[in-house]
Amino acid sequence: MAHAAPKHDYHLVDPSPWPLVASIAVTVMMVGAVVWMKGLFGLSGPGVFAAGLAGVLYSMFGWWADVVKEGRRGDHTPVVSIGLRYGMVLFIASEVMFFAAFFWIFFEMALFAEARALIPEVGNWADTARSWSTWPPQGVETLNAWQLPLLNTIILLLSGTTVTWAHHALQIGDRKGALWGLILTVGLGIFFTAVQAYEYSHILHENLFFSDEAANSGLYGSIFFLATGFHGFHVLVGTLFLTVCLFRLLAGHFSPEKHFGFEAAAWYWHFVDVGWLFLFIFIYWWGAGVIAPH
Repeated sequence: MAHAAPKHDYHLVDPSPWPLVASIAVTVMMVGAVVWMKGLFGLSGPGVFAAGLAGVLYSMFGWWADVVKEGRRGDHTPVVSIGLRYGMVLFIASEVMFFAAFFWIFFEMALFAEARALIPEVGNWADTARSWSTWPPQGVETLNAWQLPLLNTIILLLSGTTVTWAHHALQIGDRKGALWGLILTVGLGIFFTAVQAYEYSHILHENLFFSDEAANSGLYGSIFFLATGFHGFHVLVGTLFLTVCLFRLLAGHFSPEKHFGFEAAAWYWHFVDVGWLFLFIFIYWWGAGVIAPH
């Protein structure tokens, strides 16, 4: 048995059903989404989508539970840990590209609004171009950045400090400090989501971003909801990530030397913090009428 033991620092993963199960579940979920939106084949889109989503969540739970078990039994050697860190960094970099695309279209519409009014007439395009001569479009009432958006900025900045406190406490063996830091971070994440939900309800109730005065008035709302909604989804994911870390901390899974699961969650949460600062500065404040006259 001793001669059969591996002589390297890499972990060879046991045969796992999760890649296949997750692929099937994602396919079912996306087909369900298309059927739901388009009403194809007489199927129940919401039912197919919900079944696929349940499969995805089940796959995530099972797959990550296996990764936790690997770490608990010592399979995550220093070399494997480096690979996990590289993987998390690349994942966050891919998320940055999503937000770069959203900001790209926002800056395209905001910075070149007047230039579009000079486009030569091609059919009815000229009328649309002239309606894009200001940003936000005429008649669109935007949010005051110094009310709910500022509150959410303060919430996320505070959560960044509490998750850093928790990480530092864990590194020095202060489990009580790490516990309280995590509890506060999760609570602030939930508070942020509640404030954003209230903000969305206010926007929809007051019909702020959709006006009959300009043909493209819904474009501002579309970009706003795409960018802030995608970020809000990341806050939900990050809150769930940190909640799992909280339960793992209570179960004694983390030590000052071995706690990459929590470290990865902290990285992700700081990425969410920085993303929100860009949203607040450029979309809520700078792009809500400061850069273009009405």
